[in-house]
Amino acid sequence: MLSRKGLISDDFVLTRLAEDVFQPKLKGRQKKTRFVDKNGSCNVAHTNIREQGRFLLDVFTTLVDLKWLHTLLIFTMTFLCSWLLFGMIWWLIAFAHGDLDQNGDDFVPCVTSIHSFASAFLFSIEVQVTIGFGGRMITDECFSAIAVLIIQNIVGLVINAIMLGCIFMKTAQANRRAETLIFSKHAVISVRNNKLCFMMRVGDLRKSMIISASIKMQVIRKNTTLEGEVIPLHQIDVELDNCSNGIFLVSPLIVTHVIDENSPLYDVSEIDLEGEDIEVVVILEGVVETTGITTQARTSYLSDEIFWGHRFVPIVTEEEGVYAVDYSKFGNTVKVPTPSCSVKTAKEGDLSPRLKREGRLRSTIRRRPPPEGALKS
Repeated sequence: MLSRKGLISDDFVLTRLAEDVFQPKLKGRQKKTRFVDKNGSCNVAHTNIREQGRFLLDVFTTLVDLKWLHTLLIFTMTFLCSWLLFGMIWWLIAFAHGDLDQNGDDFVPCVTSIHSFASAFLFSIEVQVTIGFGGRMITDECFSAIAVLIIQNIVGLVINAIMLGCIFMKTAQANRRAETLIFSKHAVISVRNNKLCFMMRVGDLRKSMIISASIKMQVIRKNTTLEGEVIPLHQIDVELDNCSNGIFLVSPLIVTHVIDENSPLYDVSEIDLEGEDIEVVVILEGVVETTGITTQARTSYLSDEIFWGHRFVPIVTEEEGVYAVDYSKFGNTVKVPTPSCSVKTAKEGDLSPRLKREGRLRSTIRRRPPPEGALKS
């Protein structure tokens, strides 16, 4: 882990590194089950799939999606089975032609130096992997042997092509590039440009760029329709303020969502957020500059991972003609004055969030009671 080596602060999350830090278990209300984990994996279990044969229709993708151990085991067994199968065929050809018994000088066998199944198996390996030790070779005596030689070469080439393609795709998978795409561990809600905004920070640790990078955000919550239908995972698209035409992810960027009447957080206040059962999913997508493969990084924020009344500290400074990024402060936040009411409540009271904040601050000032004589008079 990069964070364990001291290279990266623990205040932000690597999209593919699971959080295995020990945390004490506190008694309280049951935590919401995540739809998307912090490391980007989707917390969905597919059960009772009856049509398992559909996976065999796309064998290549199935092999790529398997674990390395399973993939290597399948290819090893494939090679062994093909060698054994063609070794049996070569032994049958030699047996049918009488190569196993004839040792005369005038006798021409189909394949030289085949006297048992072991020698036929070794010849099968030599043919398929084109070793060619020179001790065993095919002759023009048997047409069937020539046909088997051609078929085994074609089968060997197909197996090698599939194996090399799977290994290449597994080593060059797009999720490997997502290891260095990072998100802030927490999101914040505060006032920016006199508007209440939901914000989170994203960055890229590599110098090679993500071309045509774009960010999508969704709020996932339980919803009940007017007809009474319960939708446990209702996905609501969230409009972003500074990412409509893509992002230029050279330095860390604060992604902003303005909370207005079209926002799913329009009627959520600071108190409501503590008990709200919502999850904000963030998806970063783009093309890797070095390979041209599309990559995607994901993370999510639960209600208890959203800090109300905070904003991110600046981490980009200009030093000696270059812009330096201090990743040790990537997820650091500071408290700022922020209205605790929702935007809906503020608008119904005909107050902007800024005025609402000033009114809330003024209401906290205690006034001295008037003297008793003044009340009697």
